[in-house]
Amino acid sequence: MSIVPATAATIADAAALLSAGKLVAFPTETVYGLGGDAADDNAVAAIFAAKGRPTFNPLIVHGPGLSSFETSVVIDDRARLLASLFWPGPLTMVLPRHAKSTVSLLASAGLDSIAVRVPSHPVALALLRATSVLVAGPSANPSGRISPTTAQHVADGLADRVAMILDGGPCAVGVESTVIDLCGRRPTLLRPGGITLEALRDALGSVDIAGPVQPDGPRSPGMLSSHYAPALPVRLNARDAKPGEALLAFGPHDGAALNLSPSADLAEAAANLFAMLRALDDARYQAIAVAPIPESGLGLAINDRLRRAAAPRPSGKTLLP
Repeated sequence: MSIVPATAATIADAAALLSAGKLVAFPTETVYGLGGDAADDNAVAAIFAAKGRPTFNPLIVHGPGLSSFETSVVIDDRARLLASLFWPGPLTMVLPRHAKSTVSLLASAGLDSIAVRVPSHPVALALLRATSVLVAGPSANPSGRISPTTAQHVADGLADRVAMILDGGPCAVGVESTVIDLCGRRPTLLRPGGITLEALRDALGSVDIAGPVQPDGPRSPGMLSSHYAPALPVRLNARDAKPGEALLAFGPHDGAALNLSPSADLAEAAANLFAMLRALDDARYQAIAVAPIPESGLGLAINDRLRRAAAPRPSGKTLLP
């Protein structure tokens, strides 16, 4: 494994590695992705193995444009509208699997749908244009742990499990893409993210919000109840820290260990979220206390990630109330 600056030459090398069935970590505008050939069962299996990811949890498939998915998914007028408005960008659409699709069934967890997106990060787009394959790319971190927003975060979590890490600098958005399911008659928000629910409703009119998810069968990545989790327990809606806690503040606050945004800017908070959770996940503390975040705009996505980070862990570890 090596971290290499993203240049035309290293992007070409990374594209060749993907075509050869190897795994490459690359930056997107949301978080760093762990990429492999989406049509190669062995490469997709290697993604699951590298992350320690449950095989019932589907992956997002990345391409350089809407046309790259024409024979992978069934694209309706709603999908074309959203693509025209938000692609490239932090929006994932879950669409019916095309009869001619060569995307590995493992990548879609055996479902009759595939999650697809076109990232806007220039390095990601250059890589996707340089390779001849669609790229399955979940976040480049051990499954369930804090998502990586720098190349070093990837190296810290995955070590030698990837052939190359393309360094494109810190991620600008900082929370994963919004996921919308267009397989049914009514569009349904599966995961809030970089594109707000308000923006989706402006485009489509009515958009439903998914209810509770069966833990053994999510239709989208990032829907497991315990996800994006630091090793330390997380306590939400905290005004101040208890003894042994590190306070992650939002808005003006004296004495916090770190502050997502002293000016209470939700975009700044989203960009800082994972890096700051990672920084506070430290032996100096016994737990992480997080200040309240408004439930609007990007706050919906931030709170979604925080609730998953604070949820009871599969191991049964008890978290602070």
